Amino acid sequence: MSRRRIGFWYRLAAVICKPPLVVLIKRDWRGMENIPAEGGFITAVNHNSHVDPFAYAHFQYNTGRVPRFLAKHGLFKKGFVGTMMRGTGQIPVYRESTDALSAFRAAIEAVERGECVAFYPEGTLTRDPDQWPMTGKTGAARVALKTKCPVIPVAQWGANLLLPPYAKKPDLLPRKTHHVLAGPPVDLSRFYDKEMTPEVLKEATEVIMAAITALLEELRGEKAPATPFDPRIVRIEQRRRATRGAVRGEVPGQATGEAADAGDDSRTAKAGGNGDAEDAK
Repeated sequence: MSRRRIGFWYRLAAVICKPPLVVLIKRDWRGMENIPAEGGFITAVNHNSHVDPFAYAHFQYNTGRVPRFLAKHGLFKKGFVGTMMRGTGQIPVYRESTDALSAFRAAIEAVERGECVAFYPEGTLTRDPDQWPMTGKTGAARVALKTKCPVIPVAQWGANLLLPPYAKKPDLLPRKTHHVLAGPPVDLSRFYDKEMTPEVLKEATEVIMAAITALLEELRGEKAPATPFDPRIVRIEQRRRATRGAVRGEVPGQATGEAADAGDDSRTAKAGGNGDAEDAK
């Protein structure tokens, strides 16, 4: 398999995006030697800022292996942004529609052509209160097990200090450093001969997320929580409390014993499904 040429549109994107990135953030990039020089592969990256797709793309562009991100299909529709997304070969994700699986087919085809597909396995910005990786969706594992391609785990930290998750205004000063650490391929060989059941996909995803989290621990110099933040469990608990409150005739937001921990969940309330680069469940 060959490697994809960078092409006009990616070079144009680099001309536009690299100068402000160089001005706004310093760089501490490690692990470039783990990015394959040839052949198709996946990078699995944590996501903690709306800025980090640009900062991470800068890192990988400099390796010579440009990534194809999975991104919300709305970004492809109109205007200059849509033209750039199509021109650079990004992959649209049609969530909750009959076209949802087309992103996976496109990702598999890209890997088989020798390209890199970049996944944000969390499917959206992290909602963990300390910005650790959350539980992952199974899209990256599904493509990896289908193609048996290398999966390169990547941790990044620093873009979130420039623009924290769900923040509207950047914190420009002092100048932040974007730390990236790419690790060696995740060993998923024990799953290759198994039927691709939900249980197998979940376990493979957990292996990928554990590798990303370990790299982020190295970058941050601290340990992650033993149990990853799971937004689905939080949503279920919120619905359960809301249902019990409705049965009791309580006013939403009324202080009760169960609502005492609402402050913990409020960290996720404004997430609202703004998932970019989301892969289907």
